Amino acid sequence: MGRWMKRIGLALLALVVLAGGAALWKRDEIGRLMAVNSLFAEDRIIHNFSHMDEAFLHVPLSEGPGVDLPTGPATPLPDEAAAWIDARAVTALVVLKDGQITHESYYLGTGPDDLRISWSVAKSFLSLLTGILIDEGALTLTDPVTLHVPALIGTAYDGATVEDVLQMESGAQFDEDYFNPDSDINRMGRVIALGGALDEFTAEISERDREPGAAMKYVSMDTHVLGMVLRGATGRSIPDLMAEKLTGPMGMGPAYFLTDGEGVAFVLGGINMRTRDYARMGQLVLQGGQMNGRQIVPRAWIGASTMPSAKTRAGGMQYGYQWWMPSDARPGELQAQGVYGQFVYIDKARNVVIAVNAADRGFRGDGVMEQNIDMFRRIAAAQ
Repeated sequence: MGRWMKRIGLALLALVVLAGGAALWKRDEIGRLMAVNSLFAEDRIIHNFSHMDEAFLHVPLSEGPGVDLPTGPATPLPDEAAAWIDARAVTALVVLKDGQITHESYYLGTGPDDLRISWSVAKSFLSLLTGILIDEGALTLTDPVTLHVPALIGTAYDGATVEDVLQMESGAQFDEDYFNPDSDINRMGRVIALGGALDEFTAEISERDREPGAAMKYVSMDTHVLGMVLRGATGRSIPDLMAEKLTGPMGMGPAYFLTDGEGVAFVLGGINMRTRDYARMGQLVLQGGQMNGRQIVPRAWIGASTMPSAKTRAGGMQYGYQWWMPSDARPGELQAQGVYGQFVYIDKARNVVIAVNAADRGFRGDGVMEQNIDMFRRIAAAQ
């Protein structure tokens, strides 16, 4: 009788342990969901954007201290910059001239060592990695995405090429409205919060609103598909590839990637690093892919990816391979950009890079993008 009572006791203990583990897992899941729901709240957004690791699953991109950027003669900002910084809730501003820091400032209680969320600036990082892997022969621009990701056969992405997803011309129907809680992009956010799988979410996108290769339409999941293609072509994770081939050779660090519940990197917007390192990425592009005595990204890819090649609407912002150009861009003027005011602006003619992080809840307002570009040009001209 004593033996059976002992077995029953052990079984009950095991159930309690399992229940406790399930409760803890559920608590973490609920916590992430609550974080998503309050991510952009006025009283939380600044803290959240520098502490995404407190709320989301993540993996290291670089754990080392990184290499310091050289410092040059300090250059004052234009007189109008102070009002712009305040209006746009800028948290960090780093300016490079000839590869040296000429201005660096932080605002709203943030500091130089904050690891700040990239949002869609991460897309331009993935473009650079894509160019490296194409040069190594892992894939080509004309490859159908299903060649490397058979799971996308029969989805909206069946028939799209690598170049199509680079140019946001996949044809997939997707609602990118950040302010609609029921939009596709916000449903995707809840998948991440609940520990779901972005690959599965993407494979469920079945409708098209145009043919692959037709008009450019900004669909963030196109970038996730690009990440799926790179993983399929190499059999490796994006953080591992990026650390080995891009961010490591550039001297970046520390940095991390947000992930979904399967450990898959949130490549369309999940890099977190110091603002200096966002500027460093811009400097790499300005220098034609060369840094620290190495040709890290093929020069030809830098040229091809930063040209306005996508079929954007006339008079609007232009697009290349996950890079933006102003509608009236001068040669060599381009930018990586993300929601809520994240930018890496490059002016090759002036040899200037400007990295900006912000918590700008009014980023979609009329004329805001034009004001930002005007300020970037003023800052570049003052160097």
